[in-house]
Formats: sequence, C-alpha cells, structure tokens
Amino acid sequence: MSRSAHPAGPRHADVLPEGHYSAPPADLNTLDKKVWAQTVGRDEHGELTVGGIPATRIAEEFGTPVYVLDETDFRARARAWRTAFGPDADVFYAGKAFLSRAVVRWLHEEGLNLDVCSGGELATALSAGMPAERIALHGNNKSVQEIRRAIEAGVGRIVLDSFQEIVRVAHIARDLGKRQKVQIRITVGVEAHTHEFIATAHEDQKFGIPLAGGQAAEAVRRALQLDGLELIGVHSHIGSQIFDMSGFEVAARRVVGLLKEIRDEHGVELPEIDLGGGLGIAYTSADDPREPHEIAKALNEIVTRECEAAALATPRISVEPGRAIVGPTAFTLYEVGTLKPLDGLRTYVSVDGGMSDNIRTALYDAEYSVALVSRTSDAEPMLSRVVGKHCESGDIVVKDAFLPADLAPGDLLAVPATGAYCRSMASNYNHVPRPPVVAVRDGEARVIVRRETEEDLLRLDVG
Repeated sequence: MSRSAHPAGPRHADVLPEGHYSAPPADLNTLDKKVWAQTVGRDEHGELTVGGIPATRIAEEFGTPVYVLDETDFRARARAWRTAFGPDADVFYAGKAFLSRAVVRWLHEEGLNLDVCSGGELATALSAGMPAERIALHGNNKSVQEIRRAIEAGVGRIVLDSFQEIVRVAHIARDLGKRQKVQIRITVGVEAHTHEFIATAHEDQKFGIPLAGGQAAEAVRRALQLDGLELIGVHSHIGSQIFDMSGFEVAARRVVGLLKEIRDEHGVELPEIDLGGGLGIAYTSADDPREPHEIAKALNEIVTRECEAAALATPRISVEPGRAIVGPTAFTLYEVGTLKPLDGLRTYVSVDGGMSDNIRTALYDAEYSVALVSRTSDAEPMLSRVVGKHCESGDIVVKDAFLPADLAPGDLLAVPATGAYCRSMASNYNHVPRPPVVAVRDGEARVIVRRETEEDLLRLDVG
C-alpha cells in the first residue's frame, strides 16, 4: 500500500476554537475495547485482526468498503440478553437494525425471537427458518397484504398501531378463520433523552396510540370486542440510543397504570407488556452503555414494584434489543483515497464509501470512532474529518477524529459499531453499489450479504 507523504494538517486541538475538540489520545494505535467487537485486536505486525483474520486480508479478498461482522460477538451478545431476562421473559431481536438469513439462523439457534416491521423482513425471517410463532409484526402502516401474510404464516403477535389497524387486522383474521394475538402500541408521553428523530414515546409523532385523553383505553375497548383478535398486552417504546433508565421507569409506571384501568373496567388482566428496546451502545469512548443483566434487573424491579402497588399479577415482559446486539459486532472497513489539509482547521480524509453505506452521521448527527488498521504509526496526531466519495458536503462518516499525520492513500481505516442501521439504511446514492457483509468466526470469513454490482443496478432500470 502506498505510504507517500503529504502536507500535514493541524495536529493539535489547541489551534482550534477552545472547548470545541478534545485533546488527541496519547496512543493512536490503542483500540478502545468498548467500541470494538470482542475478537478485534492487533497482531504482531500492528494490523487489526477480527476472528483471527487481518483486516488487510479481508480487504484483499472482499474489497472495500465492506461491513465486517464478528459472529462470535453477535452470538455472545444475543446469549447475554437471553440469559439476563431468563425463561419468564421474551427477547425479540429488532430486525430493522440489521437482518439477513444468516442472522435469523443465529437468532433461532441462540433462542431469541424476532421483531419485523415489513413484508420484506417477514419474508427474510420465514425463508431462514424462524418459527412464525416467534415472530412479531410491527409497523405504523402495515398493508393488507403484509397483515394477511403474517396471519396466514401464524406469527406470534401483531402490534396494533392505530384505530384503523385494530379493525383491519380483526377483519383479515376473521376472514381467514383465525384469532390473532395482538398487542396495542401506546405512546406514554415520555421524553427520551435522545435525538428527536428517534424519540418515539412523546405524543407528537407517528407511532402508537396516545395514553393521554383516554385514546389508548378506547383502543383496548375496541380490541376486546372484536372476535378476530386476542389482546394479550400493551407495547411501549420510548426511543433509541438511550442510556438513562429513568425514562423506562416512567413508561413502565404509566403502562401498568393502563393495565390497572383495564382490569378495573373489563375484569381482565392482560398477561404481557413489551417495553421495547432502544438501549444505547458505545460509538465513542465517551459512551457508557449498561450491560444486559443490569437492564434486566432494573426493568424487572420497576415492573414488579408497580404491579404490586396496583395489586396486579406481574405480566410477562418482552424487550426488543436490536442495536444493542448487532451494533457493536461490526465495523466498516474503508480504503483512504485522498487527503486534503486545510491550514488551521483539519485534514479531510476521503474514503471509498460514505453516506450510502452509513447515513447516520448526516441523518442524526451521529458520532463515530475511527482507526488506522492496516498498520500502526508513531506519527503525531492530526485532527481529521473522514468523508465519503458522494457529491454532498454532508457526506461525512466521522466528523472529528485524530489520525496519524503520516496517513496516506491506500491505508485502511475502520469505523467500529456500524452493525446497526448502516447496511439496513444503505442506499445507492450516486448509483454506488452497496457493500457486502462479511461474517468472521474462528479464522474463517464468508459473505452473508454479497456486494451489489453495477449489473444489479442496471437490472432494475427497465426504461
């Protein structure tokens, strides 16, 4: 790989506006284990390895950019969630974070259920052998075809998101001669401490039926009256990338309050509640996520306490981790193309991917880490902005990071914690084919989602 010299950009934070950037780390070669999958490290040559495989070998065999997923880490995280909640609760992996047939098989083998929110996700789940009774169907605007296919397949639950959907699902189930298990998604009025686009429990947004004004109670009344439905519980989801458990405590209290109202009015104690997902992961060293056993303990204590106060039997709890399982298991591997030093500001480092493989920085102002992984370097740190190859000034992968000043075209960079919402939200902007997903385990690497080609793009263009 090329190691040609180039004019270095600024190397220290003190040349920039005070308080805007943190100081560079003492060692740019050290990998913060908080943000990397468990089998990631550096070998004796200074190269990053994952599952015993050097990053350079992955780049040579599969090309760049490429999503690299640590299967061992994925399975361990799935198992940790299953173990933490135990046999008296259900863990539904949120397929929207990242879904493929290989992932479905891993989930099945590790004993997790699966939450899907589209016909395509349902098709993927069924085609990979996930038992339909372990699948939940979500979504705020499910089509008649999606609902019908889910009921025909025998999905374990459908989460109702509107008054229209209550009637729609009931009619389809009755036409099919079935009684469909359902939950009602409610918005509990909790302001999650997260980006506004991923906060989902305040009233002014598209998901769920508001608890305020008695709307959720009315939805329950209607669902209980319809022959095609078996109402088994209520569902609440307060947002994503959340570290503070206080929002879940308020949500659980309000959900249990609704269960008490249902018991008092209808003489029915619903057997299940779903508290959603949204638990945060470490994208940078500043993030401090909770472990699954801590989350399980906190949620169980909250629900048990509130149910005891309301004289209710404690319902079966469901949770829906997606990002918390798959997010830390993968990184995206890029090759450096050009470097553009801006005196007194930073160096722009362009890589061969960008917003088409990771839209989260542009969409949510998300922060990521990045490391030089094809070698180590003793050069001074330079403040850098890692950007993509797309024709957008907002095409930023990592806004601000310190990279070695001898960085050069041909070097490999890796951005950790890209397992969730990167491949699943990827696009073909500028007609760039989407990268492959390569799973690694015990010294072996295999493609589980192949790289798109220009032929794939042209095949869809029938004009």
